[in-house]
Amino acid sequence: MGHLNDIRNRFPGIPGDWARFDGPAGTQVVDSAIEAAADWQRSGDNANAHGAFAASAACDALAERTSASMGRLLGADPAGMVFGPSTTANMMALTRAVARDLGPGDEVVCTTLDHDSNVAPWLLLARDTGAKVRMARFDASTGRLPIEAVVDLVGPATRWVAVTGSSNAVGTIPDTAAITAAAHAAGARVVVDGVHLTPHRPVDVGTLGCDVLTTSSYKWYGPHAGIMWVEPGLLESLSPYKVRPAPDTGPGRLEYGTPSWEGLAGIDAAACFLLDVGLEEIAAHEAERFARLLDGLHEIDGVRVVGPQDTADRAPTLMFEVAGKSPAAVAELLADAQVAVWDGHNYAVEAMVPLGLDAEDGAVRAGISVYTTDHDVDRLLAAVADVVDRPVSVDRAQPAG
Repeated sequence: MGHLNDIRNRFPGIPGDWARFDGPAGTQVVDSAIEAAADWQRSGDNANAHGAFAASAACDALAERTSASMGRLLGADPAGMVFGPSTTANMMALTRAVARDLGPGDEVVCTTLDHDSNVAPWLLLARDTGAKVRMARFDASTGRLPIEAVVDLVGPATRWVAVTGSSNAVGTIPDTAAITAAAHAAGARVVVDGVHLTPHRPVDVGTLGCDVLTTSSYKWYGPHAGIMWVEPGLLESLSPYKVRPAPDTGPGRLEYGTPSWEGLAGIDAAACFLLDVGLEEIAAHEAERFARLLDGLHEIDGVRVVGPQDTADRAPTLMFEVAGKSPAAVAELLADAQVAVWDGHNYAVEAMVPLGLDAEDGAVRAGISVYTTDHDVDRLLAAVADVVDRPVSVDRAQPAG
């Protein structure tokens, strides 16, 4: 990426002494998103939607503009764009609506590779309705989800298939288009968790073929918010739980309460940032840094990279262990060197034990972002090498993320 320095300079949170590899849990915010949110709050247009006065009309225009930007980013019809506080909240709203049409004898297929926001809501649905959740298991030796692992569980009783677009633990990218095609052939709907995919690869709903796609703007340089695209025909067919004055048509059927207008302004700006820079260019830049990181970890005695050992077909995220030290201890020592990583299960709770990890302690996770440099990678590698021989004991609660 020839203009990397210009890109890095657009992140006010980056300058300083820290090397940031915590992006999979939430990135720094690009300047245009910060400014858009602040400008909105200074504008005098902060009001509510669908009123007769100018500020209210500005709210309507902002919602339309942000939906259009998200439509371009995801290759999706803007009419299906639902905004909420997080992907977890959006999935709870979706499954609560879906549950009204499911019961005993119906099945949902989930995977052990997914973030729990694409598993737990379905388990709760099953508990409340008598439907059954079947779990497709990924290949622990490669960290990959074979198509047949999902497709073999799809049958006449399958109503929904929930699958990740990219693992937030080890980065692997399943063939979601093939999975979606098989599910649709059986008459099932498909929701793809695109949260970890969106920052790192071009996303196109038409190519994926899914009925629902989720993403979160704070994972791609925007504000804390969740965006869920629902195929417009499906959206109109749902029976969501909502207050009586809420809209009976459109995305408002699944949006609980007034949206964060400043959040929408930030989402719009962050989406435009990705579109302007280009996901292909971002992916190429990140791939170079990721290869440097992966190769470097392989060369350090006492370090085990978890899951896939190559860079093929994955987002630039990995997990690793240091022999004789808990992930929490490693994260603390890296923090002492001003290197930010996450440790724990990172909410991929079903994936930890198959990967040979403790269900709670998990491993250390590091991710490459658009602002990561070779120097950042070298600092992480040097800090990990220094950690290998240092005795330490650290006990902490499981972090969020």
